[in-house]
Amino acid sequence: MTFLEPGRLWWLLLLVPLVVAYVLAQRQRRAFTLRFTNLALLDQVAPRRPDVRRHVPAVLFALTAGVLIASMALPAMPVEQPRERATIMVAVDVSLSMAATDIEPDRLRAAKESAQGFVSMLPDRFNVGLVAFSSTATVVSSPTHDHQAVIGSIENLRLGPGTAIGEGVFASLEAVRSFDEDSEEDPPPAAIVLLSDGENTSGREIDQASAVADEHGVPVSTIAFGTGAAMIEIDGYQVPADIDKEALLALAQDTGGLFYEAESENELDEVYEDIGSSLGTELVHEEVVTRFVAVAIVLMLATALTSLLWFQRLP
Repeated sequence: MTFLEPGRLWWLLLLVPLVVAYVLAQRQRRAFTLRFTNLALLDQVAPRRPDVRRHVPAVLFALTAGVLIASMALPAMPVEQPRERATIMVAVDVSLSMAATDIEPDRLRAAKESAQGFVSMLPDRFNVGLVAFSSTATVVSSPTHDHQAVIGSIENLRLGPGTAIGEGVFASLEAVRSFDEDSEEDPPPAAIVLLSDGENTSGREIDQASAVADEHGVPVSTIAFGTGAAMIEIDGYQVPADIDKEALLALAQDTGGLFYEAESENELDEVYEDIGSSLGTELVHEEVVTRFVAVAIVLMLATALTSLLWFQRLP
């Protein structure tokens, strides 16, 4: 629990003089009773061990005041709340190395199926967009609620030469900034899920992209594909399909995203499930003032009831 206006809790200090006044009043009451010369009567009026019930209304009153003052400070509880206008850009590497078969049936096919599953499980309120990058980056599908359209676009992805990871991030950010008329002044909460298996060989550098993404508060979660021990054929030559895990890890860390290593299709499914749950909600503080007021009312009624039952008067 937290308080949205904690400065108002200083009002609780007002209870201190009230408590002191009550204690002094009790002592003064004892002093007045000493005027009696009849010891038997004195024991009736002010016994050495007074009934503790006479202090209960005062304690309940102090608790009531304390709870009411606390409610002025706007108590709030952390709750998970669905993100409104939330936008997720899926950026897929379609470089030639994605044809490697160290993931069955191959990296691109596994990425497509997992990405389609990820999009299909997102709540309808999410806007989803798709970016494909090889030597350049292209916004294949602008952010939309039509998840089926995005799933169809994922299916149609085709391989191309080169790997422009930085451009993939920049294209995703541009798609977010052009989401709607309010995006420039009030950008939607957004995140990028980037899938790649290679080094950045084209376009702007990854650290440039991560700096801009971090500036705009858009985390980039990265997924490194494959085992790294794979060969592909390019122009009749066998070349290694390397994975630059360090670059993808740095991109995720620099932007507040998550980094994963996916070496099988099953692992990719788990990765997408994890990312979907983390992006689906945000932690907000919800006021619970009404609960505090309800407790104060109960305490107030208890104060009145105990005073009437035990002393036949209201406090």
